[in-house]
Order: sequence, then structure tokens, then C-alpha cells
Amino acid sequence: MPDKRTCKCDKRQYLSGKRILPNPISGSTDIVALIDGMDAYNGGRLRAACQLLKDRYAHDNVTIGMSIAGALTPAGLGPSAIIPLMNHGFVDWLSATGANMYHDLHYPFNLPLYRGSHTVDDADLRDKGVTRIYDILFDYEDVLMETDRRLRKILLRPEFQKEMGTREFYHHLGRVLDEQERKNKLGQVSILAAAYRNGIPVFTSSPGDSTIGMNVAGLELLAQASDLQERFKLKINPSIDVNDSTAIILNAKRYENGKTGVILIGGGSPKNFMLQTEPQIQEVLMIPEAGQDYDINITDARPDTGGLSGAPPSEAASWGKIDPTQLDETVTAYLDVTVALPIMAAYVLQTTGPKKLKRLYDRGAELRAKLIESYLKNNKEVEQLRVLMRRLTV
Repeated sequence: MPDKRTCKCDKRQYLSGKRILPNPISGSTDIVALIDGMDAYNGGRLRAACQLLKDRYAHDNVTIGMSIAGALTPAGLGPSAIIPLMNHGFVDWLSATGANMYHDLHYPFNLPLYRGSHTVDDADLRDKGVTRIYDILFDYEDVLMETDRRLRKILLRPEFQKEMGTREFYHHLGRVLDEQERKNKLGQVSILAAAYRNGIPVFTSSPGDSTIGMNVAGLELLAQASDLQERFKLKINPSIDVNDSTAIILNAKRYENGKTGVILIGGGSPKNFMLQTEPQIQEVLMIPEAGQDYDINITDARPDTGGLSGAPPSEAASWGKIDPTQLDETVTAYLDVTVALPIMAAYVLQTTGPKKLKRLYDRGAELRAKLIESYLKNNKEVEQLRVLMRRLTV
């Protein structure tokens, strides 16, 4: 097997990078100059990520997906960084844990979270009715339980009484949260409300793994116990999301002759869900494709322990997730996302103009039809599968 470390280059190629001789930081140094002056190690990787956003992701023909994992919304990264990027056109679709979307609800409901300390007595917190997420503290009854009470009432609305994917589920929820923001005069504080306004599809690959999913399950249990199954009809179908997210990538690459890029904030299921769109196209639907064009990973996980969810870009290329000819257009920065993401957002907002919103949610039926058309046209096993399906007995 060839080893990249044995490849020989001309001496001038090795020494062709920018000379390390940064300007001293002063009281007038702005965020752009600060980042552009970072030369090495993970500072250099953060600079490379920021410059990739400016030089590649800023093009109108690039469809951008963002994945978020870890407890980021309780830390306030929605209002501070993610919503500004959404409004700026740098998030065309989003993959997030259900927990992030659950904690997003606190903000439009005007239920406060507070700065605190991680060096506290958790048994005493429990006794006092305070919940902790590292150094974030909030009231158990007035925030956690109140969020659940409000969510359950929302889930009983008529628009939720059907089978749907999380894409549609979050759109309906975002409409309610948009109303709550306006009612409470809070400004733009909810990711789901911003997604609703901007036509941005939001997905959660494991919808049962959060308090939102727990409340859906609780209402389903109540409906069964009360013989009201015909009244409460909400079912979350992840297969719908697999196809709808895949349709976004196929449309961008095949039908619009564009490019795709991902901003992977943390790892986990959201990262893999976003990257698996390409194997779904190539491996399952058997439609010729090459992989994502641009990739930015912000993570503190390591690949050698199996903990870097979805693998680094070079490994992901072997799965077809990343175009192997585009690996020079990928960056992995091993950084705390709560530090890196605000800096990246500030850099983007100061160095690029706003992109036209693609409003992919509004085009859901169109993109799905294109996916079906390409699947039936390219998959040689379609007729065999149809025959087997016809033989199924109920």
C-alpha cells in the first residue's frame, strides 16, 4: 500500500507556505486579522477552516449542511452563532441531536438558564430543584418541567396528528416558536424558529433519544391507555428523513450542477447522518456520485480510539462520503466547539456578504421527486425489488 509519507517533493514545494512572521496583536487587532495571523497547530487549522468558509462556502452554488452534537443550545450558541449563520445563508440544512432542539425550546418560551459553576454539590442541587449541564444551571420545575408541559400541549395540535419525519415535525414546531419569540419580544433566540422563517430543513436521526421523543412516547402511551389511538396519530418515521436529506445532496450535485459542503460541529449521530447522504446515493440507490466537496470538522475526539464519529475526512473518502479528489478542501480542527464556532461565525460575518437563502424546506416535494426519478433510472435492481415486494403477504 502506498504511503503518502514516502512521496518525494521538490524542496521548494515544502517551503512554499507563508512565512511565519505574524504581526503583533494590539488593541486595534480585529477578529479577521487575529484569525488570519494564526500560523500553526489547531490555531492554523481554525484559520484554514475560516478561510475555507470565506473562499469556498461563500459561493452561491454551494449547498451547506451543518451538524451539531453536544449540549450546544443550552450554552447559548443558537442565538450567538448558529442563527446568525442561518440568516447569512451559511446553513441550508441542519442535522442536530434531539436534545439540542429540546433545549432550544427554553429560549422562545422565555425560560431562563444561568451561568454557574461545575464545582457544586449535585446532590444539593437535586434537593434544591436545580438542574446542571456542566456550568449551566436552571430550575427543574420552572424550566425543565414547564418546557415539557408546553411541549405536550403543542404536540396535541391538529398539524401534528400524522406520520412524518423530523423535517416536517420541526417545521411545525418552529412555526409555534416563531410566534412565541414575537409574543415575548425576545428577538431571534430559537434555532427552530429561524429555520421555519428561512425555510431550512432540520433533521434528528435518532428522534427517540431526547426529551422531545420521550414526550411523544408518553403521549402515545396515554392514547393507548385511554383508547384514543385514533385521536393522537403522531408518528416519527426516520426513513422519511433519510430520503429527504439525501434528496438535498442529489439535487445540489446532479440537478443544479453545484457543490456541497458540510460544517460538522462535534460528532455523534448528527455528523454521520449528514455524511451518510452520499453513501445512500452511491451504495443504496446506486446513483453515480463522488462525495461532498468541502468538509470542516470541529471536534475534540480522536480517530484512533474509534471515538471520532463518522471518521476524519480522509477515512470518510473511503466510504464515498467525501470526494477523494477534494481532500485538500477539508479541514479538521481539534478544538472545543464552544470556542471555535463563535469565532468562525464572527469571521464569516465580517469577511463575506449574505448568501441568497435556498429555502430547501419549501422545495421538499420537488427534491423528493428528483430523488425518485434518479433512483428508478439508475438502479439495476429496481425491477427485482418490485417483484419481491409484490410477493410480500400481509
